[in-house]
Amino acid sequence: MENSLFAYLIAITLLTLTPGLDTILVIHNTTRGGVKDGFFSSLGTCTGYFVHATFSAVGISVILLQSAFAFGMLKLIGAGYLIWLGAVTLRSVARGDDSQVAVDILPGFCDFSLFRSLREGFLSNVLNPKIIVFYMAFLPHFIDPERSAITQAFFLAGIHFVIAMIWQTFVATIVDRAKVILMKKRAKRTMDGITGSLMVVFGLLLAWDS
Repeated sequence: MENSLFAYLIAITLLTLTPGLDTILVIHNTTRGGVKDGFFSSLGTCTGYFVHATFSAVGISVILLQSAFAFGMLKLIGAGYLIWLGAVTLRSVARGDDSQVAVDILPGFCDFSLFRSLREGFLSNVLNPKIIVFYMAFLPHFIDPERSAITQAFFLAGIHFVIAMIWQTFVATIVDRAKVILMKKRAKRTMDGITGSLMVVFGLLLAWDS
């Protein structure tokens, strides 16, 4: 069991450190509302791991994979949400929305909403079918069939939660420390343009896979 747990720690750490949608969202939201925005966006995404762990433990993920229609719909919903997030960002950049560069005008102002950060993080994670597939295929390898599957799944998701929170909070802190540069009008629009475009690309790739 110790060897199995060690292997899980290595695998989940590598997965967390690999740039993906969660990291992109944290970076984007940190530039939008400061380190608090990035932290609570990360909290939302990491909370989603427990949802995936539950699905994996009770076999719902298997049912989804066996139903081409259900899984296809889930992919399209997740893809649509990611495209929407990216499109909203790109629209703000195109319009030159003053709220996007309010920090230049009002020192100390942060466009931060706790509920919005949690919601965006949670939904972007839960609606990502790639993570559902990962948990369904990966978690069973580290679950002892003679013990409670749901308890073990939550324990493993908890490890993922801690590692991801530490890493993403670190990323948010670094981005926030660089806000003097990132919050400049041109730099802010460039960052938003890049992250918004990446969200749209991720969403289109998910839609294409469906």
